[in-house]
Amino acid sequence: MKSKISFLFLLFAFATFGASAQTAATKPQTAPKAKVWVPDKVIPVAEFYEGGVDSLYSDLYKELKYPPLAKRNRVQGDVIVSFVLNEDGSTSSFKVLRNAGAGTGEEALRVIKLLKFKAPGYSMNATMPIMFKL
Repeated sequence: MKSKISFLFLLFAFATFGASAQTAATKPQTAPKAKVWVPDKVIPVAEFYEGGVDSLYSDLYKELKYPPLAKRNRVQGDVIVSFVLNEDGSTSSFKVLRNAGAGTGEEALRVIKLLKFKAPGYSMNATMPIMFKL
């Protein structure tokens, strides 16, 4: 009886291995895309950025450098930055509303100042959340 169970187990194991080897060989190899955190809520200022909200956050996280003090102390969390988008597309009046600490607020402020928007034709207040996660 034990030999029958062992034989069936080995047969099943070889069949599974053979099927997975065939499917793995036929899949095309593509480079995995880096997953970027995008907030669930709509950010009105994102419609004035070239490419929309996905492009806005992918460009933002490409430029973002995790502060060494925050990395050493394992600081994680949200940083919320407020700013004014002017009529001509320039930004001003930057302010950190929520800070996770250890230099994350300053880094978020630096990255937000680098963003370039299209001219909306009117000025608007905007807030942008940035997540710092190790």
